[in-house]
Amino acid sequence: MQQEHVHAQQEPMPMRMANVRDSLEAGPKRQEHILAVDDDAPVRGVLAAMLGRNGYDVTAVADAEQALLHLQDDPGCDLVLADVMMPGADGLTLLNAISRNHPGMPVVMLTALHDIHVATNAFRMGAIDYLLKPFDRAQLLDVVARALDHGRLLKQNAAYRQNLEQIVSLRTSSLRAAMHDLEKSYDITLEAMGDALDLRDAETEGHSRRVTAYTIALAREMGLDPAALRIIARGAFLHDIGKIATPDSILLKRSALTPRETETMRQHCVRGYEMVHKIPFLREASEIVYAHQENFDGSGYPRGLRGDEIPLGARIFSIADTLDAITSDRPYRKGLGFAQARAEIARCSGTQFDPAIVAVFLRMPLDLWSDIRKQVEHASAGSFGVCL
Repeated sequence: MQQEHVHAQQEPMPMRMANVRDSLEAGPKRQEHILAVDDDAPVRGVLAAMLGRNGYDVTAVADAEQALLHLQDDPGCDLVLADVMMPGADGLTLLNAISRNHPGMPVVMLTALHDIHVATNAFRMGAIDYLLKPFDRAQLLDVVARALDHGRLLKQNAAYRQNLEQIVSLRTSSLRAAMHDLEKSYDITLEAMGDALDLRDAETEGHSRRVTAYTIALAREMGLDPAALRIIARGAFLHDIGKIATPDSILLKRSALTPRETETMRQHCVRGYEMVHKIPFLREASEIVYAHQENFDGSGYPRGLRGDEIPLGARIFSIADTLDAITSDRPYRKGLGFAQARAEIARCSGTQFDPAIVAVFLRMPLDLWSDIRKQVEHASAGSFGVCL
């Protein structure tokens, strides 16, 4: 079966001509080339049309074999969009081959399956994002733009590594800028991981972003420096990542958990720590993931830490987490107001919470928290940056 290039689509104006027109309007900038892989011809047509009209050079093929042949002929491809479920070699098999033979090639998975295990496996094998079908034009363009940014940043970083000594001596400022951009690309991946967890537990959708924003506001009020804020933001955002390993029968259970189920649920702190600690740039943030359920008086879990034994970021997060839990709707109750949440946090000062941090929290304006919540809820995709 031959490749279906953009110009093969049945459009009033051939897609290739539309791309040339857009390129001329935009100037001499090189068109970024995207390879779309999907066994469904209508989906290929939609991808080609949507992306072609926005100035991208698109090649659409029907299976993994054609995709790998195309990448051999055109190693300069900027991005691969691959369906997960395809006859023959599936999308994850293709992803594995691309990771092995074309390291650094950004891959975004397309799937109609709302399955956290598919997303987790894709991330583990090297995908940088995923897109659920059916998708609209705005969602597609947003994911594509983020993925291309990620790919450009990785290429820049690879170029810097090849001449590291010369870069350090002659272009220190450029190296710092590149590392800042690379850190930004890491946060794009963190956001996708947080979205994957929200997809699994719809009851707490948006919780990670809100509690991160509350944590950073409180940490700023305490005078922490920007480097510490970044660590705390990442730890807060990923605090529940260990729940990916929690069975659905427990995580989504509406009735009270049994003692054994409670013990399994509590393991998410350790599992999350073990996942995050392996990533070098998240090593400090992993301590917050590990300790986010500890209480100031030692009554928390998993280690029963007390007082200053608990990392500062985890002690700050604990207040922010409770603030969001009390003020958010649940199936069994409506969320309470921020004034009631503040009163409850004050009541638990010295037992669940660090009294010194509670004192800082209590002097902050009450309407600040509702303003932050509105800001996070109205933020567009990529809003993890709002927290910083």
